[in-house]
Amino acid sequence: MLDTHSHIYLPKFDEDRDAVNQRALEAGVKGIFMPAIDFDSIPQMEKLHHPEINFYKMAGVHPCEVKEEIPGDLEDELLEFCGKDDFYGVGETGLDYYWSTELVEQQKESFRIHCKVAKQVQKPIIIHNRESTEDMLEMIDQEQDGSLTGIWHCFNGSLEEGRRALDLGLHLGIGGVATFKNAGVDKTVAQLPVEKMVLETDAPYLSPTPKRGKRNEPAFMKFTSQKLADIFGMSLEEIDATTTETAERLFKIPTS
Repeated sequence: MLDTHSHIYLPKFDEDRDAVNQRALEAGVKGIFMPAIDFDSIPQMEKLHHPEINFYKMAGVHPCEVKEEIPGDLEDELLEFCGKDDFYGVGETGLDYYWSTELVEQQKESFRIHCKVAKQVQKPIIIHNRESTEDMLEMIDQEQDGSLTGIWHCFNGSLEEGRRALDLGLHLGIGGVATFKNAGVDKTVAQLPVEKMVLETDAPYLSPTPKRGKRNEPAFMKFTSQKLADIFGMSLEEIDATTTETAERLFKIPTS
């Protein structure tokens, strides 16, 4: 399995990271993609090494980290990192209207810059979207020139929104929310193509049932994988193989 969205580099894992990695390995996780929160995330990512797990870096500025003034060198800085061979995606970026709507225009400007860079470097964009779906999809529609790829991280949209996202060239990141009993995400996911889905955790956040409320970690992705297997009437092995192949293709890493 590939965890396509994990903040495993954060200090919340400093005390037991070796044990967390070992549990991930035992659960079948062979690779972990690490979206940035901001540029300070990158030195933290670069400290991570494991003989049997691949760590894949990404660079970006989370919408909740966007300030009143967008740095004039944001595009150049993103290009500097994301253009390197050992960076595999752009983000996470996107829109978040849940915490505040004071800096919506700044969030949009930052998101647009990330899209521009993703198209230049030909790497997928990782999209955070919270209570901003209409604007997010509209911006992807505006930016899509046939070369933009990416993941709607923590997909929790409606069937119509999911279909529109797929039509716009996005993939759907399926995480712990799909296992929540009353979220309804599982019913929507069931009507969308599994071939366009990738697994993720968002560790240390959004732990799946039955670990809800606890610190999330890559090993817990097995519960989300099992949920998808149940939804689609597939074996766990088939889900793991399908989502892994999709992620490998999207991020342009060697196939297993």
